[in-house]
Amino acid sequence: MGNAYLAVKALLDALEVEYVIPPFCGREALRLGSLVSPEEICLPFKINMGNYLQSIERGADTVVITGSCGPCRFGEYCELQARILRRLGHDVDFIVIERPSEIGLRGLLRRLKRVAGDSGKRGAQKLNALIWAVRIMKLIDALEARAHTLAGYEQNRGECRRLLHAFRRDAQEANGPNEMAGVIRAYGRKLDAVKTDRAKAPVKIAIVGEIYTIIEPFANLYIEDRLMDYGVSTKRRLSPGWWVDNLLRSALRTPSGAHRAARGYLGLEIGGHARECIGGAVLAKEEGFDGAIQIFPMGCMPEIVSKSILPSVARDMDFPVLSLVVDEMTGEAGFVTRLEAFVDLLERRRDRGVSGR
Repeated sequence: MGNAYLAVKALLDALEVEYVIPPFCGREALRLGSLVSPEEICLPFKINMGNYLQSIERGADTVVITGSCGPCRFGEYCELQARILRRLGHDVDFIVIERPSEIGLRGLLRRLKRVAGDSGKRGAQKLNALIWAVRIMKLIDALEARAHTLAGYEQNRGECRRLLHAFRRDAQEANGPNEMAGVIRAYGRKLDAVKTDRAKAPVKIAIVGEIYTIIEPFANLYIEDRLMDYGVSTKRRLSPGWWVDNLLRSALRTPSGAHRAARGYLGLEIGGHARECIGGAVLAKEEGFDGAIQIFPMGCMPEIVSKSILPSVARDMDFPVLSLVVDEMTGEAGFVTRLEAFVDLLERRRDRGVSGR
């Protein structure tokens, strides 16, 4: 899921646990996953299955996956995926990282201990490796967020996007948390050197929706790269680091800012990240963004509910929202046409003085 694997790589490097990194998500992973998945299941499931099969070919025998709750089908991924893999003849162990509110803090710690089961490190070293991994995850989130913002102000169009792609290549070669942190700092300095024009007033778009499809570039047809090339500044609240913070909030039962912002439209937990989607759109308007794009996979129930609510948010707050649904049949040409038309709409509104600012 996006760059989440880099933080996990740093963790497992520090623990000296063997791991397998599958190829980047792409058409081959989707093809393999679609062949063995239920036809009507959502896109992330199919990509995951392709990732597993490619990893098993490279020697993987364990899958670590996060859990979910409520009506969202993601909560059933682990059971169904494990069953499919067993039917295919693959004896793969699944370790499911559930929220403390579901399995208790001790249950979560037991499962995290299983991840580090083959490590010869002492308890304090394992805890330090976990802290470092979370720190790296947040540093990567911050680096990405900064590049996506700067893209609207850069003088040389595409420079921030190229730096992000180079960062991913170099970070994958890093060995352990210290080297990974060093790569992040180096690219932070490169972003500092990007020439910008602060007199520009770029279109600013918030990206909301289902967490996997807004973070994984292949799943959303590389929408953030496309918007960077259009000179648009973007922001998404959901990230791997946000997920970790939300995991801890769930243990303390503390509502997030997005949950509070969504209360006027959706006050109940319906699964997935529906409230984050609605609240993210409301907060984007309050923060001066010009519009929001919702992205979610075909058949995602929580996001279908969000999609039915977002027109009310758009009408009440005079805030344009575009909803994009993705699956393995999504055509790139139509997707790009809708995206370009939405950016043109926001530019015309800004030129007429109708804006979130």
